[in-house]
Amino acid sequence: MDPGSSSAPRQPTAKRKQRKHTTVGALGHDVLCMIFSLLDLVHLIRCSAVCKSWSIAIRKLKLLQIQYQKQHQIDAATFSNASAYSERLLNIHLEQLAMEQHKFSLQEGPADIFQWKGHLTRVNLCRMKMGMILTGVGDKVMRLWSAESCKCLDEYFLPDKAPLIDFDFDEGKVVGLVGTRICIWKRIGIRDIFSSRDGLFTKGLCMRYVDPQAVIGCEDGKVRVFDMYSRKCSQIIKMHSGSVTCLSFSDDQLIVSGSSLGSLTMSDLSSDQRVATLSAASSAGIKTLCLNPSSHLLFAGSTDGFASCWDLRTLRAVWKTRISPNVLYSMGHLRNDKSTLVVGGIDGIVRILDQENGLVLSGCIMDESSNVRNRSTEKYGAIQKNEVKRLSEDAHIDLMPHRPPIKCLGVGMQKIVTTHNDKYIRLWKFHKT
Repeated sequence: MDPGSSSAPRQPTAKRKQRKHTTVGALGHDVLCMIFSLLDLVHLIRCSAVCKSWSIAIRKLKLLQIQYQKQHQIDAATFSNASAYSERLLNIHLEQLAMEQHKFSLQEGPADIFQWKGHLTRVNLCRMKMGMILTGVGDKVMRLWSAESCKCLDEYFLPDKAPLIDFDFDEGKVVGLVGTRICIWKRIGIRDIFSSRDGLFTKGLCMRYVDPQAVIGCEDGKVRVFDMYSRKCSQIIKMHSGSVTCLSFSDDQLIVSGSSLGSLTMSDLSSDQRVATLSAASSAGIKTLCLNPSSHLLFAGSTDGFASCWDLRTLRAVWKTRISPNVLYSMGHLRNDKSTLVVGGIDGIVRILDQENGLVLSGCIMDESSNVRNRSTEKYGAIQKNEVKRLSEDAHIDLMPHRPPIKCLGVGMQKIVTTHNDKYIRLWKFHKT
């Protein structure tokens, strides 16, 4: 019988089996608790910061307290004394322990570099937070990566041909300085994009974002504040006679900016003008800034290879160190870390500095001679794995080796991500010995 005839019995259409993806949430509370009970203290701290449900599960089981008790050999009777070991005191001890291990890993621990081609053209911007990495500039797309698996989690496309100059992200949105306007991409819910009117800024050069404001440094020496809720430019503050090349924006609404002429100025959102000027470290331009809210220390990197530090409570210089033959492009540290500062520049060396005195604790490069192991990704080719080579304390800062410059970096717990104005992303993972 002709299967196409009307008299032929209809066969039920076979449905294609859909691949089911198992998520962590499908494991259930009991399974998660069993997994958490097998982890050590540092991994428990990391897991408790992943999301609210994990934090609640770990806290209810008192796993952090138990691991802390074991590690410090505290007897149960003493540990049960709530006045001596309150939750607040425990959190302080845990944070100190985490920062100590982070510092030791960056300074002395073994490390691997995972390198992959993340973009079709050059990529020179990156941000790292919440276990994720955002990269972009060059091929009109920003990509969000997992800091554990190096897999691409999401993509955010630019609305037109305007260049992407700077960006940042949080749990709910990606904020980008695109040409002379601000664009906002939603990360949750309905995926749409907001774009402010073009020409809102006079050639923006840098941006820092702390919800609900994005602060833009412009070529005309002014800082413009964009309000996310009104979606308008709420303030214009004159900061420099030269271009604003870099910004740092604290949680308490303090704005610090660096200039191409080498000056540093400070203001806050309660004023429409600068309120303080820091003594310039040199006549060289300021290329990068980093503000530590825990210690009120401000760090700056210049175009002549100097790293400098100021105490914002006294407005006085603390230290100044030449660590590179030329431009320092980027620096960063963990939010609550008062010990280490990571700096990258034109010579391609990742340097770990002591925040208190500016001493170089370690210098790291990729060991090209180390064994390379590749593992494939779904879309972006192979991930190369190399070892990190530690440099001697007297690293030759006056030599210009054939290494790609570090144009931008981000710091996570025992991790550093770097971009080098090429197609590749490097993730440096440090370990305990």
